[in-house]
Amino acid sequence: MTDLLQILPSFPLRPFAALIPTIEHNALTTTDLLTLHPADIAKQTRLPILDLKRLIAAVQASLCADITPQQPLLDPDPPPSVISTLDDGLDAALGGGVPVGAVTEITGESGAGKTQALLSLCLAVQLPPPQGLGRQALYISTEAALATSRLAQMLNANPILQQYDEDACPSLDAIHSAVTPDLETQDHILEFQVPVLLSRHDIGVVILDSVAANYRAEFERQGSHGSNMAARSAELVRLGALLRDLARRHGLAVVVANQVADRFSSSAPRQPAPRSSGVQESPLASRSMPPPPSMNLPSTPSSSIPFALQDPDGPPPPPALMLDHQQRWFTGWGDDPHASYSLKTPSLGLVWSTQIACRIALFKRPVYGRYRQAAPIDADDDSDLLAPTLKGWRRWMKVVFASHTAPTGQGLDGAVEFEVTMGGLKSVDVKKAKNKQ
Repeated sequence: MTDLLQILPSFPLRPFAALIPTIEHNALTTTDLLTLHPADIAKQTRLPILDLKRLIAAVQASLCADITPQQPLLDPDPPPSVISTLDDGLDAALGGGVPVGAVTEITGESGAGKTQALLSLCLAVQLPPPQGLGRQALYISTEAALATSRLAQMLNANPILQQYDEDACPSLDAIHSAVTPDLETQDHILEFQVPVLLSRHDIGVVILDSVAANYRAEFERQGSHGSNMAARSAELVRLGALLRDLARRHGLAVVVANQVADRFSSSAPRQPAPRSSGVQESPLASRSMPPPPSMNLPSTPSSSIPFALQDPDGPPPPPALMLDHQQRWFTGWGDDPHASYSLKTPSLGLVWSTQIACRIALFKRPVYGRYRQAAPIDADDDSDLLAPTLKGWRRWMKVVFASHTAPTGQGLDGAVEFEVTMGGLKSVDVKKAKNKQ
């Protein structure tokens, strides 16, 4: 075995001095020691098998130590670029802010603060790093035009924006906007006009408010059935691929707002409705409709099916695999079994949930109080004065899932409470809130 010191010049031969002459006599190389079984080597050399195993282990350890690089071959990945929400508390919960190069969804019921968060991003993206990208914003609305008066109010009232001088402060001129009243216009703008705009302007965030409005109007009207829902699923997959490609190719953040619907517990399985030949389908639904199959399938909405159609004659799937159980982990509602608030489900179902990299859920709860009376109320007085009245709302933000940071956790325990102020969203200090109460 004359090649051992050539391969490993620093190999310690002294502990194995009794084995080396016999191994050299049998012309065994280092490759033979590493490839042959120790029992075969022991038969050939008539050496103790335990001593041979110790020699082979020492050779393997020396080889591993010799090829270990002093420095890592690849530099660690830099932290992802993020866009601030203009509040330190909310940024900490989001892992620094909204990530760049991915599709982020902000979902919640009406009045929870979705549009307020999107408007803040339009201003924050114009700030220099690390709070922003020093770039412009594109705001695409499906329901109402861009709220320029609200943006001007944020510019004048937000304390972070007031720290910058006039040259570096964000401006409304750096926010491009468009309105898409229907799904056909939305597809045309996203597929053709947005890439042209991105090539001409340095845009750092593309906002779609909201993603579900046009799909609801097109596919969920009265009379739609399973074929329309299958077409909607195909359209959602195409939209998700388009938005992800824009985010990665241009190095920007895509943020969409999504609506929610009330969730009702299904105690009995729903019977699929038979197909009706007299229902007229929309043009957008028919353009992506697959060819008719040879056998009739139940017209269950495909966005509410986990991954495959179940055989109605076969055994039911395990409860843990049912969508009613699984959706609590990716919708943002239902993960706390002791929650007292009503459950919601983000629109567009499971199909759209697989197209996004981050989901941020916004919650709101009413705060009730009573009228202050200077004198006691008699029994003959109006009983409505004794009823509680709505004093305001409390709001929370929660990370349901994300690719750049850990989720918040169950319920609202780890969620960040915030308020909607003139300057935008502002996190609430829990200790100060308890002292006021």
